[in-house]
Order: sequence, then structure tokens, then C-alpha cells
Amino acid sequence: MAFMKAAGKWGGIFVLIALLITLVKSLIAFVGFITLAIKILIVVAFIGMILGVGYLVLKGMSRGKGAGKE
Repeated sequence: MAFMKAAGKWGGIFVLIALLITLVKSLIAFVGFITLAIKILIVVAFIGMILGVGYLVLKGMSRGKGAGKE
């Protein structure tokens, strides 16, 4: 009977360790996913900014051509 108590105690400890390792792995995966999402958001923001600046430059150039002919 003493063996069953010891096996139960160690089994519980091993289960807790396994659950902790699984939790840490899932947290690492979640942090990796969040950083990937942030990186994609930053890239999309920079592409939008570059397109916006390009649009404003082309708009200014087209206005400048009309104003230069006085």
C-alpha cells in the first residue's frame, strides 16, 4: 500500500510538470503568433504610407504643371 501512495505522489508531480511544460510551449507559440501579426501590421502600415506619399506627390506634380503655365 505504501508503494501506491508513493507512485500516486510522484505521478501527480510528473503530471504537474507535464502540464507546466505544455503551458509554456503554448505561451511561446502564442507570443510568436502575436509578434508575427504585429510585424505584418507594421509592413502593411508602411506600404499604406508609401502609397499615400506617392499619391500626394503625383497629385502635387499634376497641380504644379497647371500652375506653371501662366
